[in-house]
Amino acid sequence: MKTKTIYERLDQIIPKITDPSFRQNKGLGNEIGFYIFDYEPKYEMLVREHIAFIKQKLNTESSDFYIREFDLYEVMLEILDSKGYLQKNFELEQKRGSDFILKATKKALRLTLNNDLVVQYIAERVQPNDIVFLTGVGKVYPIIRSHTILNNLHKVLDYVPVVMFFPGSYDGLELVLFDEIKDDNYYRAFQLIDKYA
Repeated sequence: MKTKTIYERLDQIIPKITDPSFRQNKGLGNEIGFYIFDYEPKYEMLVREHIAFIKQKLNTESSDFYIREFDLYEVMLEILDSKGYLQKNFELEQKRGSDFILKATKKALRLTLNNDLVVQYIAERVQPNDIVFLTGVGKVYPIIRSHTILNNLHKVLDYVPVVMFFPGSYDGLELVLFDEIKDDNYYRAFQLIDKYA
């Protein structure tokens, strides 16, 4: 089995997501599919550039769907800023340290709770004809964990496909961020583009 290059895999994203069956694809529990595009962390900038290219190419007036990207890091900053917590976080980190801020930020975002602010933020902005791209996974770690956001989004986004761009590896069961940090198991997502030809 030959391993595809990152370029070969990136080139296969547009044909995959523009296939009409992609938006009808049902997951294991008959919900719309969640997908992971995993890649070696050294290709982060290349992947970011390609996502921008995909959005520029596909988000046109003639398209019958829209790529809606959520950079989880930017989402987190926007939520904290809107609540007036961002400046407080900087000040508290000086006084109390990073561990304190990590816990306080998770609590402020209500992560893993039913009213998780990141999940709410995304759900409120998604339209029925969207394909959701989740990015910024590496930047937002360890505050937001990939398996947590996927589990929580599954409860509210069951009508549009979701693609998480993941700097690490996913084997259909295990998410390993940066190929070093093992996240909890996550088995509901499909590999967007296979690594092997």
